[in-house]
Amino acid sequence: MLQKIRVPLGFVLATGVLYFAEPTRASILLGLPLAIIGAIFRALAAGVIKKDKVMTTAGVYGLTRNPLYFGSALLACGFAIMSRNEIAAILLLFPFGVIYPAVIMREERHLERLFPDEFRAYRERVPRFFPRLSGGSSSSFSFDLYLDNREYNTALGFAGALIVLTLKYWLLRAPN
Repeated sequence: MLQKIRVPLGFVLATGVLYFAEPTRASILLGLPLAIIGAIFRALAAGVIKKDKVMTTAGVYGLTRNPLYFGSALLACGFAIMSRNEIAAILLLFPFGVIYPAVIMREERHLERLFPDEFRAYRERVPRFFPRLSGGSSSSFSFDLYLDNREYNTALGFAGALIVLTLKYWLLRAPN
């Protein structure tokens, strides 16, 4: 259930975030690097994962078992800072406290069924969410996989949200 509602819920929450946001130049400049790192983390993960076909442990998957969700969390934190509004920040961070833990557990059970021995060994050496600072292996990033996994949607959403926040900043600072 949570797996199915997380994307539509994300669009609803994003609308609320953009409505409540009160960005400033400083908040945008402070949150933007964190959001960029999150988007890059997601892109690096999407360019190596072959969902349900092989157990992916290369690249950022050698740092955390959930690099897509970790990248999403960094994106959300970055945009929470950029929004400079407590309600917007709560809307952005809500899924990571309520929805994503259950989604991660469900996906890990799924991987354990698909790749029992490989996943158990992987789980023992790689943290679930917060990445370790070393140990990532080289990966063979594939732009085709990035496209197949439709990660460009994150880049488009990132750009769109940044444009809206920047426009809102300009509108809020304009003299009445």
